[in-house]
Amino acid sequence: MITFARTDTSLLGRWWWTVDRWMLLALFALMFCGAILVLAASPAVSQRIGLDRFYLARHHLMMLPVAGAIIFSVSTLNLKTLRRLSVIGFAIALGLTALTLVAGSEIKGATRWVSIGGFSLQPSEFLKPTFAIVAAWLLAAQHGKQAIPGNLLCLALYAVVAALLLLQPDLGMTVIVSATWFVQFFLAGLPIIWVALLVGGGIAGVTGAYFSLAHVRERIDSFLDPAVGDRYQIERSLEAFMNGGLIGRGPGEGTVKEVLPDAHADFIFAVAGEEFGVLLCLLLVALFAFVVLRGMSRLMSEQNLFVLLATGGLLTAFGLQAFVNMASALHLVPTKGMTLPFISYGGSSLLSLALSMGMVLALTRRRAGLGDSP
Repeated sequence: MITFARTDTSLLGRWWWTVDRWMLLALFALMFCGAILVLAASPAVSQRIGLDRFYLARHHLMMLPVAGAIIFSVSTLNLKTLRRLSVIGFAIALGLTALTLVAGSEIKGATRWVSIGGFSLQPSEFLKPTFAIVAAWLLAAQHGKQAIPGNLLCLALYAVVAALLLLQPDLGMTVIVSATWFVQFFLAGLPIIWVALLVGGGIAGVTGAYFSLAHVRERIDSFLDPAVGDRYQIERSLEAFMNGGLIGRGPGEGTVKEVLPDAHADFIFAVAGEEFGVLLCLLLVALFAFVVLRGMSRLMSEQNLFVLLATGGLLTAFGLQAFVNMASALHLVPTKGMTLPFISYGGSSLLSLALSMGMVLALTRRRAGLGDSP
């Protein structure tokens, strides 16, 4: 077990006594559960697409140490360095996201991926955490000592990000980014008239997507009317939960992974329900809830507006993504291709989530003695 004296002034010593160790433990518990579930779900998918049986599992397990290293290294940063890293990361992610529109690989009707050095990368995944930090910085600057039009700059950046995501198109990512940005704006003291206008704009945007994007209309219609659209995946998912019952069929005994195309990714929660039962599903829900609530509780006495807005935005994105994935598998919301944080197989998604939660750990560290400016 790692132990450091409270008088230890080394980087590791200061990190250990200031970081939220309970949240860190919950994150690594999610990563462990994810490794087990990917090992259970991915072999059937690998064989179905003509790969070696454990190709996807090996790839995921190889990425986990990288994700752990990102969480640790980012969580050691002070606020000034974190802001600088986020601005640079946001600029790169924004440029690469724009690049996908002209040189991206089309998958399932959307151009969200670019190939860099033989590695397929989804740049928009990295827009979520970096934009949350940049937006928090601009909104906090609006209330700073210097007269900076942070609100207008933040609104302009949001419009650019949302436009790029809709052009891919990626409505799910747009919703996550929009919800994150709205929560941050609200926490920053958004006037009630603007709240009403933005909520109205969101409703108008979803309505417009329904009438202009065929796949969005199909998913919503299928959710509202069982007789409309292709419900194969959601029916298999619900069947998996019924088969699993309370304690599940047992590791490797499930059948849903044999027929669900995205059993290792979008529908891995169904695999968890069938093979490990309701108990594991409830444990996963509890871990996600603990991370979000634990992070929010650390903000109750926070005086730094930037920390409040940045952490609130990052936790909103994390919690909302987990909710949408699990709710989709249970047919509580229309299906949406979105990974379950730290549980689903992933490359870009896993690394961006590691970056995001590393930022949360850095932001929620006890600030005394860290040399951070307010």
